[in-house]
Amino acid sequence: MEISSGHATLAAEEHGSGDPAVLLVHAGVTDRRSWQHVVDALAGHRCLTYDARGYGQTTYAAEDGWSQVGDAVAVLDAFDAGPVVVVGASMGGGTTLDLALTRPDRVQGLVLIGPAISGAPEPTYEPEVLALDEEWEAAEERGDLATVNRLEARVWLDGPTAPEGRVTGAARALFLEMNSWALDADDPGEPRDDSLAWDRLGEISVPTLVMVGEHDLAYIKRNCAHAASAIAGARLVELPGVAHVPHLEGDPATLREIAGFVAGFASGIHDADC
Repeated sequence: MEISSGHATLAAEEHGSGDPAVLLVHAGVTDRRSWQHVVDALAGHRCLTYDARGYGQTTYAAEDGWSQVGDAVAVLDAFDAGPVVVVGASMGGGTTLDLALTRPDRVQGLVLIGPAISGAPEPTYEPEVLALDEEWEAAEERGDLATVNRLEARVWLDGPTAPEGRVTGAARALFLEMNSWALDADDPGEPRDDSLAWDRLGEISVPTLVMVGEHDLAYIKRNCAHAASAIAGARLVELPGVAHVPHLEGDPATLREIAGFVAGFASGIHDADC
């Protein structure tokens, strides 16, 4: 399905049926294809996926001041979706938090996987990441996107504290393809700040699950701990053996946590949290 939002035409898909409906918002190194394992795990629920500007099959003209939240709402409107459970990873987690703060009427619950948090302190990096800086900067300067892609896979897919090449096969091939499209994409323009969420997380009142991989970056782990402590009733889960995009790997623990959380709305488990 193609959905108009400002100067963009968002590529989106609907999968399955059943309540609660789930909106899946991808990370900044992937696109909507990264959610296939989650969609499969949520059989019996209506799942909505889309490509953000600069990713996948979404097309756009440069537009300063566009809104990531506005694009997410355009998807919900196009599919006539009421309040939904929103699952957001990394960049998509930031959109998810901003959506919950600016349009709480559209959000029934949150699943955050290593989320970006708007307004968060500047990140600090572990030695394993800093050791890649020189090669990374040199590759960017000479326009060597293949090397940049390999290094991003090293950090975001494998995880800086795990061996390079930890993730193999179809998951690695898909990561490299999705991220190569993103690295080569035209600039969509500067998005506006929808919400400085860091200091406002306490305003979120819906059931929330925060997950972070064992091998994710240290500052992301700290940010996840802050989110889980600031959002009333939120639960923090560290996922063993994975990094920043565990759902792309089809990590069983990740899929089990998401499926159980979403099923809790149908069974009434989350009623006491609301």
